Amino acid sequence: MPLKKSWVASANTPDCPFPLNNLPYGVFLATDDERHCGVAIGDQILDVTRMEEDSLIDLPEDYVFMTGVWNDFMDLGPQVWAGFRATLTAALAEGSDQQAALTPYLVPMAGAKMAMPIDVIEYTDFYAGRNHAFNVGSLFRGPENALPPNWLHIPIGYNGRASSVVVSGTDIRRPWGQLKGPNDDKPRFAPCARFDIELEMGAIVGVSSDGPITVQEADDNIFGYVLLNDWSARDIQAWEYQPLGPFQAKATATTISPWIVTKAALEPFRCDTPEREFELLDHLKDCGPMLYDIDLDITLAPEGKPATALSRTNYNQMYYSAGQQLAHHSTSGCPMNAGDLLGSGTISGPTKPERGSLLELSWGGKEPITLDTGETRTFIEDGDTLTLNGAARGDGYTIGFGDCVGKLLPALEDPYQR
Repeated sequence: MPLKKSWVASANTPDCPFPLNNLPYGVFLATDDERHCGVAIGDQILDVTRMEEDSLIDLPEDYVFMTGVWNDFMDLGPQVWAGFRATLTAALAEGSDQQAALTPYLVPMAGAKMAMPIDVIEYTDFYAGRNHAFNVGSLFRGPENALPPNWLHIPIGYNGRASSVVVSGTDIRRPWGQLKGPNDDKPRFAPCARFDIELEMGAIVGVSSDGPITVQEADDNIFGYVLLNDWSARDIQAWEYQPLGPFQAKATATTISPWIVTKAALEPFRCDTPEREFELLDHLKDCGPMLYDIDLDITLAPEGKPATALSRTNYNQMYYSAGQQLAHHSTSGCPMNAGDLLGSGTISGPTKPERGSLLELSWGGKEPITLDTGETRTFIEDGDTLTLNGAARGDGYTIGFGDCVGKLLPALEDPYQR
């Protein structure tokens, strides 16, 4: 599919992340500091909340965008999603007779403050990238026992904290927690010393369900995708994770990119999951190309200094797709809600430059990473800014998500000081 031309001229360059082919959904703060729903096109944001106020949007229900999040729109279902996207595409296309009517509703993207695009109802994080799982397992159990026995049969996950999901640009505070090193007699309460990131994609559930759903139904129920950074306190996790897995180590924050890229925009980039070592059970089998060809990268910038590229990989490295993760989540009868967020799990490729976490890149801290500034890192230091980028590249156009950015602030001197 080639580039679709728009009368918004900035959308028509090959490297623009928000061409007419994309039209991702986000939320920004308007001049009155109210949250408005917007659609990215070129270097502009189309303010659909104002358009709705002025009766320029026709939807089955009223006041869908007045809440300042996209949840109510998701509740309208896939047919409405498709119709709305088709209407916007036609109205913003080169030669459209809507240019004069829509121009007053364009807001410059530069300087716009972005907010959470949805109210996150529930958050589940998976562990579904084979290269990452093998690397982490090799670090702690050796390569011969790297993957747990169940890993090649089900997408492993845990229920996280929806309350700590934040939008790109939100600063992250280094957490305190209970730590115990291998040579310590007893645990101590101290700031995390091994703070890390995880490069992930997040799938947003757009249709609620109650009871088991198929992989195809699950894929149909996904509204769109974001970049996701699952910040991780590795030393807190090392002490707490047995026997029930991550808890406080993953509760500090999860950062998502500001724009939801719809499944329709990503359709040209579908690709197959990898060849299976064991055939999956029927309820988890692939029903076609289930992944997407999306280039991903991580950069780290020390405070006041230029960024260094740490890693480059691709979403096509996942072992389980978001559809399989969602279907597995539902097998017990677990209800799924519109607004649920599913983290893919860390995305790593087969080589060192493709690893999606500092735990892997520094091999547990044993192999420090040298930055372009000459400094070294094993884990994140105070003042570091971590940025995740992602883009699918088509015939003369780019589908972008907006940067997923977070800066690490120092730990509080006393977290219980009132």
